Amino acid sequence: MGPGGYDRTHVAVVNFIYDIPLFRGNQSRLLKTTLGGWQVSGIVTMESGIPINIGLSGGRGGNGLPNATNRPDLVGKISYPNAVGTGNHVIQYLDPSAFVLPAVGSFGNLGHNAVRGPGRDNWNLSLFKNFVFSETRGSRLEFRVETFNTWNHTQFNQVASNISFDNTTGLVNNNFGQFTSAFDPRILQLALKLYF
Repeated sequence: MGPGGYDRTHVAVVNFIYDIPLFRGNQSRLLKTTLGGWQVSGIVTMESGIPINIGLSGGRGGNGLPNATNRPDLVGKISYPNAVGTGNHVIQYLDPSAFVLPAVGSFGNLGHNAVRGPGRDNWNLSLFKNFVFSETRGSRLEFRVETFNTWNHTQFNQVASNISFDNTTGLVNNNFGQFTSAFDPRILQLALKLYF
C-alpha cells in the first residue's frame, strides 16, 4: 500500500492584489495619470510533488508471473541527488543504484508510489493600470502586463519511472530517474481592455 497517485503532502496557494500608493494623490495631473494608480496582483503556488510508482518494463515486467506487473527491489535509500546536467543537458532526479531486479517469480519489495516527484514553486504576476475617460459613465482603458512563471526558473514535471532490466547486462534504459519534461518557461503578455 502507498499514497494515492494525486496525493500532495503540502499545497499553498496565495493570491493578492496591491494598490501601489506612489503618485496616487500627486498634485500634478500628468504624474498622477501616468505614474499613479498602478496595481500589482499575483497568484503564487507552492506544492510538493506527487507520488511516482516505479515499475518494471520489458521482458521482466511480469517477472515470470502471468498477467502481473511488478516493481523492483529496494536495496538502498531512495535519494534525490543534486540536479546534474550532462553534455546533452539531461538531469538525473533519482539515484538508480537503489533499485535492483527482484528474484524470478517474486514481487519486488518497493512499495506502491514510494517515490515523490519534484515540487513546484510558481509565481504568476500582473501589473496593471486604469486610464479613466469618464468617471460618471465608468468608461476607462485598462492596460495590463502579465507574466506566468515570472522568475523564469525551471520547474520540472515528469520523471522516467520504468526500469527495463536485461538478464545478463542489468539495467537497460539509461533514462530511468531522469526528468522528461518541464513546465513552460516565462510567458509575458500585454493586454488592453476598454470599458464603456
